Amino acid sequence: MKKLFCLSLLSMMLAISPSALSADKDDMEKLQKDINDLQKELKKVQGARSNVQQELQKNETQMSELQKKVEKIQQEINAQNKQIENLNKERGDLEKARAKQQAQAAEQIRAAYQLGQQPQFKVFLNQESPERISRMMKYHSYFMAAHAEKVKKYLDTIAQLNELEPQIAQKTAELNIIKEEMGKQQASLQEAQAQRKQTLAKINTTISNKDKALQDMLEDRRQLQALLQKVARASTSLAAAPSYVPLPNAGEKFSSRRGRLPWPTQGRITHGFGSSQVEGQLQWNGVMIGANAGQQVQAVHYGRVVFADYFRGQGLLVIIDHGEGYLSLYAHNQNLFKKAGDAVKAGEAIASVGNTGGQNEAGLYFEIRYQGKAINPADWLARA
Repeated sequence: MKKLFCLSLLSMMLAISPSALSADKDDMEKLQKDINDLQKELKKVQGARSNVQQELQKNETQMSELQKKVEKIQQEINAQNKQIENLNKERGDLEKARAKQQAQAAEQIRAAYQLGQQPQFKVFLNQESPERISRMMKYHSYFMAAHAEKVKKYLDTIAQLNELEPQIAQKTAELNIIKEEMGKQQASLQEAQAQRKQTLAKINTTISNKDKALQDMLEDRRQLQALLQKVARASTSLAAAPSYVPLPNAGEKFSSRRGRLPWPTQGRITHGFGSSQVEGQLQWNGVMIGANAGQQVQAVHYGRVVFADYFRGQGLLVIIDHGEGYLSLYAHNQNLFKKAGDAVKAGEAIASVGNTGGQNEAGLYFEIRYQGKAINPADWLARA
């Protein structure tokens, strides 16, 4: 694996709470020994049959990183497009203002022409009474001031337009550079997808018979079970430490939420809990939810992430500790949004749907465990 999950698990357990450092020395030494033993055992298994699987992990991890880059670049493109859209709107508003100001200026020029464009002394000489002279002088003064103000606004509008044009050109040039980078990343992603396809073909060749498929699936399940047991034991040991800080309380406890938990993602169940797997030789320990690649995966309850990494057979995997001995598991993700030690709220996005772990179709594999034992998620999730 890219990271030996055992070492990641140890650091993860220490990250569950700062108070974990104050746990009894004997408990921590025992936990260290258990993790080391599991690490040695997994190395033996991986050394015997992990070449193609490691290749798959490398492909899928690379794809996940490239997908993150593509999504980030797409966000930058959207932001640049929005800025250009706002600048173009501003330019449009200024163009309308300029056209209106031009019309007003033309009207004032016509009015001035009709008035004879007379200077103030000429207006004065043409009047017969002092009152009329005073009134006409004020009219003339108002007219000239209004004309000057409109001319100033017109010139200001032109100046603003002249400033906008290079801004729009600059943003457009920046957008083209970002789009070029997007093209490169998408090409890399397509190449990684092609490599993954070839790797999956190799895997399918090696497990062309059902006995081999069953053997591999049993081994993957055994490794996952070992991981979950270590997580459960470690959570229990650390929770018993004198200065342990409990999970962030954001509402009801998990045990009281039976039948009312939100779904981890939108979709339909393609494989139910306890249904047949490998022609009845195995049963599903959770549910497989068919969903669109990239859509969000949410935590079903508040808790703390205790595992967030690639795991053989499960792909990019997230495990959340909800306290009271309850764990939830989310597998085959495309990307992970959380890391080990992070506290999460109910409904918070923790990953995106994918097909890692060698899956042909996108979907989310979801389990609930109580004291290490798989229980039916359908009993806990709210009815659709």
